[in-house]
Amino acid sequence: MPPDPSPQTAPTRSLLDIWHSVEAGEAHTSLVVPSLSFDQGELSKIDGVSFYEERLLFTLMRLRNPRARVVYLTSQPIHPDIVDYYLHLLVGVPARHARDRLRVLCVFDGRSVSLTEKILERPRLVERLKDWIGDPSRAYLTCFNSTHREWELARRLGIPVNGVDPALLRLGTKSGSREVFDAAGVPQPLGFGDVQGEDAVLDALEKLCAARPQLRRAVIKLNDSFAGAGNALYPIPRPLPEAPEERRRALKEGFEALSFSDGGASPESFLAKMASMGGIVEEFLEAEEVRSPSVQMRITPNGDVGLLSSHDQVLGGPTGQMYIGCRFPADGEYRRRIQDEAMKIGRLLRDRGVVSRFAVDFLLTRTGDGPWDSHAIEINLRMGGTTPPFMALEFMTGGHLDPESGKFASTLGTAKYYFATDSLKAPTYRGLLPEDFLDILTLHGLHYRPASETGVLFHMIGALSEYGKVGVTCIGDTREEAEALYRRTVEILDHETDPERTTHSFLPAGDFKPVGME
Repeated sequence: MPPDPSPQTAPTRSLLDIWHSVEAGEAHTSLVVPSLSFDQGELSKIDGVSFYEERLLFTLMRLRNPRARVVYLTSQPIHPDIVDYYLHLLVGVPARHARDRLRVLCVFDGRSVSLTEKILERPRLVERLKDWIGDPSRAYLTCFNSTHREWELARRLGIPVNGVDPALLRLGTKSGSREVFDAAGVPQPLGFGDVQGEDAVLDALEKLCAARPQLRRAVIKLNDSFAGAGNALYPIPRPLPEAPEERRRALKEGFEALSFSDGGASPESFLAKMASMGGIVEEFLEAEEVRSPSVQMRITPNGDVGLLSSHDQVLGGPTGQMYIGCRFPADGEYRRRIQDEAMKIGRLLRDRGVVSRFAVDFLLTRTGDGPWDSHAIEINLRMGGTTPPFMALEFMTGGHLDPESGKFASTLGTAKYYFATDSLKAPTYRGLLPEDFLDILTLHGLHYRPASETGVLFHMIGALSEYGKVGVTCIGDTREEAEALYRRTVEILDHETDPERTTHSFLPAGDFKPVGME
């Protein structure tokens, strides 16, 4: 049984004290546990998901503070060259100085259970963490998402969690999101929450069809899924019979036509998951033009609700609902509008007691040159796919976001744009060791340039050898420059891993002239 969340109010109060000390540049320790504490069956749908623990290595930017220490845990070892790659991005901080304040640890456990659970199973490791953390009044836990396990680990260590109280996690489920949108007065698609089991899905579909006689498709979503992998599209049988029993039968037969975001589910397995996890049934919004932007926010221990960033998400997969990547910032035509809507949601969450990073996903539609219609889709009370690239931008530029315009300005005052993805992937990339990959980057000058504050940063480098997959953030002074950097990155990697090539230019002796993005 998970621990009772009620005793955890005291660590939340100490988080406020630590928040003030961190802002003042005082000595502190950040324990980073990048555990993906989700349903493991849902996570298994994502290639290379174990390497997603590397995505938070951008938190090493905290080592810019010479009095900060970071302890970073993973399930499996991180190649030392990958750690060096991040440390050398800390412009103005000697790598040795940063390395002395960093401890990277792993539990040597590749099982399909959450990293936090693995740590809790090792009481000797927990005791060592206490020693490495030092003074608990000057330490806090950072995690990808916050559950009872993360709060139990923090309790054993005597430190607070910089994350949402588990008692409030329902607010970030698909059903809880619908309730929050209603309470905040934010438009959302017509639909129904707390749908549990096949009969409840059929009931919701009947109500939806009655309210929307022309609706062509519905979307059915599991309450706790990741990156859109728990979504299914339901094509509504047309025409629907008028007789109640025949209509019900037709809707049930329609389950055989379900299409799934992960591509590998079956109607039986999906409905079984709906029975155990619950979810929602909504109208599927269709129009001539559809966008899927997202707004990232933070509620501080002070109770301040602040804008972090906005993105236009790139979606794909069999149903077009899987998160693939993002463009920063969101389109200026609607950026301010979705920021304002997200602020309404943030204030309500703050009033409910939430302290956390979170994101609100929207769906915007329009026909012709008409106005955009905005609908909130879901709340993610955690870090997300858009968190690592924005951390990368902060990591490299040290700039800030203007909350009015939603644009990011570097320390030089230049507006910055990026294109980012966790899923740059090709069969030919498989087998690239970190050493091989870093050789390619060095040869082609495929890196970030502090002088221009533009260039390319990578994450999840460890996933290349087994899965041929890597994350990338391409930062430019314009949206076009950022996307050109991405295309050039793909060209270089494809060229260097082309099986038709008889030689590969790994770490030349000096006779090769680097090519790339000058």
